[in-house]
Amino acid sequence: MTYQDTLNWMFSQLPMYQRQGKSAYKTDLSNTILLVNHLNNPQDHFKSIHVAGTNGKGSTSHMLASVLQEAGLKVGLYTSPHLKDFRERIKINGEEVSKQFVIGFVKRNKSFFETNALSFFEMTVGMAFDYFKKENVDIAVVEVGLGGRLDSTNIITPQVSVITNIGIDHTQFLGDTLEAIAYEKAGIIKPNIPVVIGETQPETQDVFNLISNKNKSTIVFADKVTKQTYKSDLLGTYQVKNIATAIQTINELRQRGFNISEKHIKEGLLNVVTNTKLMGRWQVLKREPKVVCDTGHNREGLTCVMNQLANEKFDTLHVVFGVVNDKDLNTIVDLLPKKATYYFCKPAIERGLNANTLKTALSTYGLLGNTYSSVKEAYKSALKNSQPKDFIFIGGSTFVVAEIL
Repeated sequence: MTYQDTLNWMFSQLPMYQRQGKSAYKTDLSNTILLVNHLNNPQDHFKSIHVAGTNGKGSTSHMLASVLQEAGLKVGLYTSPHLKDFRERIKINGEEVSKQFVIGFVKRNKSFFETNALSFFEMTVGMAFDYFKKENVDIAVVEVGLGGRLDSTNIITPQVSVITNIGIDHTQFLGDTLEAIAYEKAGIIKPNIPVVIGETQPETQDVFNLISNKNKSTIVFADKVTKQTYKSDLLGTYQVKNIATAIQTINELRQRGFNISEKHIKEGLLNVVTNTKLMGRWQVLKREPKVVCDTGHNREGLTCVMNQLANEKFDTLHVVFGVVNDKDLNTIVDLLPKKATYYFCKPAIERGLNANTLKTALSTYGLLGNTYSSVKEAYKSALKNSQPKDFIFIGGSTFVVAEIL
């Protein structure tokens, strides 16, 4: 099998949440446990940091990886979803896993995957952990895919457990209240392992305190204790919270014997994109007109992005916008600027919401524009209609951003 053959098999044969939605969600970790036993428990052969949360977990994970790289460590980084190439999910010191490793891993274990009907996500987690073990990483930053308690990554015993924040998202799996979602995210808290919470929220604070106390785990709310300010190359005022979360996590690692200096922290935060190759966080694609894309897609994420947008100066705003079909538009519509021209489009996946359906739904709220046959056509039209001092924002879904990048 070629690399493309391997990816085609992975994507088409196996259920995957990003493509299918709820049918791909598993309700226990039995398959993952089966897989890591089959692989001789690679997760027990390297140290790790586990990062969960509704928003900011990707940025925080990349910040942590960058700081640890500056400290001279060999750092594994597991994140999801990818934007352009599957291999973005699995990196060591910013370098993607090789195509040959992906091909070889699937080839060696294909019959096991088929026999046990493993999901795309379970298989990918196994691949990452196997790779990190074989490459002998010093530490791996592991981002939760969905939720926490039942996520396939939740078989590691990390040095620190991190939960960035809690927002209303993926309610069909995690519950429809902040308390219920916090309980699912708090499932990554392990006995006697320190916990860093990024944001203090009245609705979730008691849940985190209760579960950490039950596990005899020390708990720190980063926004209450991290006063020192640092700059990062990840743009957007909303990154301030993620920086504080990363700093407190580094402080916990220092207490566990990691040699991380002030210089490592400063350089790591200033070189996140260079060190880890992160994309899609308030990423500036063009200057005249200014074009920015961002993967923020739920209420909390879009609130941060729209606050950032409000700080920009421009003549006319153009918004290239698409969502997935299980998105509750009522939860985000009031955040979207009415004084803008919209370019409605459907991301090219099964779960993409039809552009005409999106236009009809949003036009009732005074958000007006035309529909386009693809994300790229929508962007092309926005560029054509823009003047040098205009602003084009691209977002609504990770998949919309992925197609532009």
